[in-house]
Amino acid sequence: MLSVYAAAGIPEISPGDDLASILGDALDGLLADGDIVAVTSKIVSKAEGRVVKAADREQAITDETVRLVASRTHRNGVTRIVENRLGMVAAAAGVDASNTALGTVLLLPVDPDASARALRLSLENRFGIRIGVIITDTLGRAWREGQTDVTIGGSGVRLIDDLRGSLDSQGRTLDVTTPAVGDEIAAAADLVKGKAGGLPVAVVRGLKRLLDADAPGARVLIRPAANDMFRQGSAEAWREGYEAGRAAALAAPLAEGHTP
Repeated sequence: MLSVYAAAGIPEISPGDDLASILGDALDGLLADGDIVAVTSKIVSKAEGRVVKAADREQAITDETVRLVASRTHRNGVTRIVENRLGMVAAAAGVDASNTALGTVLLLPVDPDASARALRLSLENRFGIRIGVIITDTLGRAWREGQTDVTIGGSGVRLIDDLRGSLDSQGRTLDVTTPAVGDEIAAAADLVKGKAGGLPVAVVRGLKRLLDADAPGARVLIRPAANDMFRQGSAEAWREGYEAGRAAALAAPLAEGHTP
């Protein structure tokens, strides 16, 4: 049976805080062997000092951007959809002004997988049990309204459940079925954490079968560019179309024997 519950008693996190110790205190007596702990990325960012002044937000977005996918101008400014340093495609590179002190914004953790691993090892050593840890963040989705939490860092848990080669209920072989259980766990945890309830950590119980100390981190959830049929964003498509049209216009006179 699957159960999900939020952990209470976690104080406001500040740069330099020992997050593993704070979480351990809040989870004392609550954790069981096989549990998965879902931690909102914001408290990881705060503990790791990933805080910048709100006035520097646009520059922070630029600094975190690897590739501009799309942008849209509106009355409050410009929204940029970009690929960030973690390989995620997200609005504003994941730079967020919610649930942080006025006048500041938060960057995502530098290495969420490493952060998840450090938390997992600390909690396992403290309680003498085997657990998984995921770090979550909120993303919008192409073609779908609203947002949902996804896993951006993980340790000790398989984030993709590869069912290829197994049989369905009718005895047919599954060829492409690979549930993104990391994102499903993150979304389930968000149902009890909420966005404004001051509950940044949840415990998911009943998925012990997914625990694997050697499992890869959340990078496994990022689709490789070569396999991404929808990688090209509107900005890139416009630029490519413009360059193709310009090249064709320059080539036309040459084809007719004229100098452009």
